[in-house]
Amino acid sequence: MQAGDEQEQAIDRMVRLFYERALADAVLGPIFRGAIHDWEEHIAIVRDFWSGVIHGTARYKGNAFAPHMKLQFEPEAFDHWIATFESAARDALAPEDSEKAIRVARHMAESFKVGLFPFTGADGRPSRTPGAKPR
Repeated sequence: MQAGDEQEQAIDRMVRLFYERALADAVLGPIFRGAIHDWEEHIAIVRDFWSGVIHGTARYKGNAFAPHMKLQFEPEAFDHWIATFESAARDALAPEDSEKAIRVARHMAESFKVGLFPFTGADGRPSRTPGAKPR
């Protein structure tokens, strides 16, 4: 399936708006600044991912989970990520497209959280290691 130019431009706006807002976020900003060094390359990858999710294009060839395994963050970052993503999606995409993207993003956030924080720490919070001591 091919997405139209207007739809692709909306996805590009959403991705850029998301990162603009995420970089201003006290939790997300340091994570992204530490992990992303070629912004245009990264934006193209993320844009291709969301184009596939929303419109069925097949440009994204990666594994969305794998790069996130290397990032250092706490489970609370997911709340910041999803709130930032939802606002960018609603502000940049057509309503039907934004709802689809948000549905997938919420599912991804929960899946990633379970995959990245499969254990319960000594403090009862999700942890990357079994029985992790509280910080």
